Amino acid sequence: MTCDIEADSRRTSKNELLAVCFSGNSGDGMLLVGEMFASATAFQGWDVFTTADYPAEIRSPGDSPSGVSSYQIHFGHCVYAPADQIDVLIVMSPSALKVNLPYLKEQAVIIVNDDAFTPERIKNAGFDSNPLKGKFLSRHRVLKINVSSLIQKALEGTGLSNRQIERNKNFFVLGLVSKLFQIHKKSVYPWIERKFQTKTDLVEIGKRAFEAGYKYCDEHEKFGLNIVVKKSNKKPGKYKNLNGNSAISLGLLVAAKKSNRKLFLGGYPITPSLDILHDLSRYKDASVKVFQAEDEIAAIGAALGASYAGALASTATSGPGMALKGEFINLAVMAELPLVVINVQRGGPSTGLPTKSEQADLFQALYGRHGESPLVVIAADSPSNCFASVLEAAHYAIKYMTPVILLTDGNLAQGSEPLRIPDLSELPDIAPPWKNKPPKHGDVYCPYVRDGHTLARPWVIPGTPGYEHCIGGLEKEDITGMVSDDPLNHERMVKIRNEKIQKVAKEYAPLEVYGDDRAEILIIGWGSPCGVIRQAVENLTSRGIPVACLHVRNIHPFPSEMKEVLFRYNKVLVVENNLGQLNDKLRAEYLIDTESLTKVQGRQFKVHEIEHKIKQLMGI
Repeated sequence: MTCDIEADSRRTSKNELLAVCFSGNSGDGMLLVGEMFASATAFQGWDVFTTADYPAEIRSPGDSPSGVSSYQIHFGHCVYAPADQIDVLIVMSPSALKVNLPYLKEQAVIIVNDDAFTPERIKNAGFDSNPLKGKFLSRHRVLKINVSSLIQKALEGTGLSNRQIERNKNFFVLGLVSKLFQIHKKSVYPWIERKFQTKTDLVEIGKRAFEAGYKYCDEHEKFGLNIVVKKSNKKPGKYKNLNGNSAISLGLLVAAKKSNRKLFLGGYPITPSLDILHDLSRYKDASVKVFQAEDEIAAIGAALGASYAGALASTATSGPGMALKGEFINLAVMAELPLVVINVQRGGPSTGLPTKSEQADLFQALYGRHGESPLVVIAADSPSNCFASVLEAAHYAIKYMTPVILLTDGNLAQGSEPLRIPDLSELPDIAPPWKNKPPKHGDVYCPYVRDGHTLARPWVIPGTPGYEHCIGGLEKEDITGMVSDDPLNHERMVKIRNEKIQKVAKEYAPLEVYGDDRAEILIIGWGSPCGVIRQAVENLTSRGIPVACLHVRNIHPFPSEMKEVLFRYNKVLVVENNLGQLNDKLRAEYLIDTESLTKVQGRQFKVHEIEHKIKQLMGI
């Protein structure tokens, strides 16, 4: 079997960064091999940032573009965000080619499964004729490979049916691309073994298919390509390539260890937060209780009950699930119990766009409860930062006896990057309030006596002799915790609960502004756009254009120096995947005139979009 190569001329390209995208229809396995390739590149020392694009349909009609799945790996010397354009595209179907054509760089390498380009599938993709023929792709370097035929030949004699063999074409492609970038087999084989550890026959089949692709690329001398990508200069240590959801799961485990509490997660299956529930369910032998409830309300109710009983309690959800949890979050505020609430935001409203990302739940996190109901709101800004953010959320929840909302989004949850795994000794303990037994008034324990510094009430496990108590959703009398409808007491308690949350700001790390010290324009972002903003700022400053950026991780309360930082700049641009919710809050709180750049398409910002807006504001 031969390989048809267009524009066949040898070339060497040296790159700081490179973007590879695996794309295909349902059943092509492109997401799986994309994850494997990402882990392999991280293992070999590149900085990596990945992003996945899932279709809304489980299986699209007739292999149409609406059912295409893609997985982009952006890797190289220093990566902050997904790439705007693709350098190397691997497509298993005409629809996958159709979807990704707008994102290709000039002279991109396209590796296609030529066997998939049948007249029917070409028509279903929306092409008038075969795009692999003629000059349609003349601006790119096209490698037409009969992947389906080659995998059938490679797995002859295995006893598998033709359909079963076809499922392994993704491993053939993974082997081919791994050889193209000089990825060692030892970087891939352990991943295959872990993925299919309960099915040893699939491990051997996968390795055989991988080996066939690796050998095929070697025999064709890497198709005349010699692509060199600069390695990263990372801090020494152990790294693991994790997506945001997995980083949160790991962070919760560490938080439980550092607080010396059992971990409880109450959840309900909902996209895209579901993997947190799945990940933690594997740790039953590590004092972890995972409860899959019948609905979102039951999930957070069980979590709050676990908090009352002394566990580090958490619940994870997305989109509409957050709305259902509102009443129990209110109860956690009133009862002053620690609770970590994770909202992996997705497109809305209603069931919205379950597989797409958005940042439109900020107002819900800040204000979506009954009455004066203050709590702490934190936003992670990268997949690896999800680990540190959930540790921070657990620290505030326990120390200040409050629910804390951690906001991530679909881009962070499904994207991945290497996380340096810290030694537990490097991390501070998370100490519950009142390590010693709290004081009594005579013989009576008062559940709302407060710490003089944090205003946190004691966290006493129910049934502790001499410290029996009741709490609930009705207003409490100050100190005693008895039910009270006294007007002045109610106002006092409302103000105390608010003051307690404001004190959290004293714990924040100083704000860090990136960019040029001469800048007169500040770009502000939160959540997943932060990496794209950082890349845009670095690109512009490298060209001598002075600009700076700030990633806002602590949204309520704001850091105490926020106002001072904002007023240093003549112009402030707020970038977010909603209609300007953080922008509205900044304008209201600091009475500052700001500009807003928004995008609500279920897709991440492109670096060039932010660069264009900055230059527009600067008049250049």
